[in-house]
Amino acid sequence: MEEQQASKGFYHRSFVYAAIAISVGYLLLSLLLVGFKTDQLVLVFIFNALFFFSKATRKFILGFSIFIVYWILFDYMKAFPNYRYNAVHIEDLYDAEKRIFGINLHGMMLTPNEFWKINSNAFLDVLTGLFYLMWVPVPLAFAVYLFFKKKLEFVHFSLVFVWVNLLGFVVYYLFPAAPPWYVQEHGFALIPGTLGNTAGLARFDQFFNITLFKGIYSKGSNVFAAMPSLHSAYPVIVVYYALKNKLGAINVFFVTVMLGIWFSAIYSSHHYSLDVLAGISCAILGIVSFQFLVKKAPLKHFVAAIVKKIT
Repeated sequence: MEEQQASKGFYHRSFVYAAIAISVGYLLLSLLLVGFKTDQLVLVFIFNALFFFSKATRKFILGFSIFIVYWILFDYMKAFPNYRYNAVHIEDLYDAEKRIFGINLHGMMLTPNEFWKINSNAFLDVLTGLFYLMWVPVPLAFAVYLFFKKKLEFVHFSLVFVWVNLLGFVVYYLFPAAPPWYVQEHGFALIPGTLGNTAGLARFDQFFNITLFKGIYSKGSNVFAAMPSLHSAYPVIVVYYALKNKLGAINVFFVTVMLGIWFSAIYSSHHYSLDVLAGISCAILGIVSFQFLVKKAPLKHFVAAIVKKIT
């Protein structure tokens, strides 16, 4: 099969047609579900540029296609808001957070988010903002390292990453949940279609006089998807595979980033402690279940096929 594909030539029309069909199909489906955005054209350009530039870049973009699939699925969630399918948990989640993790301040019981909103400072505003910016670059940079150094581990890491996200998406729809900032801004009433909010991360933007986080959160898929915190799940996956591959001192950095993201999620009022714990649990469940399933023939053969394709 590989020999047959090689004989077709790098620019064989079947490859060209496939790339065009995928690109056009994605753009048309996106237009139908979420409307046109320039981000879609950028994604299509990057995919095609790497697919047709060289054999090495084609293998690279094929390997990272699973992350593209994740991004597309996350984006398409906008077309199917979870609050349409199940009741949104607002007051009950807030009460549970206060009951389990409440902090007594001058005789008043506060959630950790409320405590840190009152006791925020410029140092923590900047530090937590920097940590929160790492939730995408660090996993992707680690994936790039694995791609070039350990193909099998790269495929395992990529599949676990997407698997954990899918588990998280299921919870989003079964248990729609409002983030802490929503209660701070709107109370306990449900307001469908509420736009994303930078919450405590706005202080980072204000400190540097930029609109970085404002731009990021204006593109959020659904504000009622706070449980679990997948921001908190991603660094767990990175730490697991970094420790598994015995990467040495860099593991200290990965653990620090993980702890920093967990704290930042709470400090910035984007997540409750319960959301963070749910994200950690989701990551652990995803890792453990994948390790079990990958030993089974179907998934084992699938992984082997991917490794062969990108090697």
